[in-house]
Amino acid sequence: MKKIAMAIAAVSVLGLSGAASADEMLDMATAKGCMGCHTIETKLVGPAYKDVAAKYKGDAGAVDKLAKKVVAGGVGVWGEIPMPPNAAVTPEEAKKLVEWVLTH
Repeated sequence: MKKIAMAIAAVSVLGLSGAASADEMLDMATAKGCMGCHTIETKLVGPAYKDVAAKYKGDAGAVDKLAKKVVAGGVGVWGEIPMPPNAAVTPEEAKKLVEWVLTH
């Protein structure tokens, strides 16, 4: 029983250490150019992240849908100003960024 408890504790610690902090995600968003058009609280060129999170709250497919849009770009959801494709963001990074955006 003690071995099982230790194994569960080890897995929990490893799982938590793999998660990026909010500061690390903000740093990634800044480095990848996202913060040039978006802010967390207010609309800039693109929508505020809190508004994106509110719009997609409860949408089970939001992460995949929005991650694709981060990489490929899009237009029409938030008006006529297009979101350009971001080739500097990998699909895996896009998914992490979107998961972070949706926490706001």
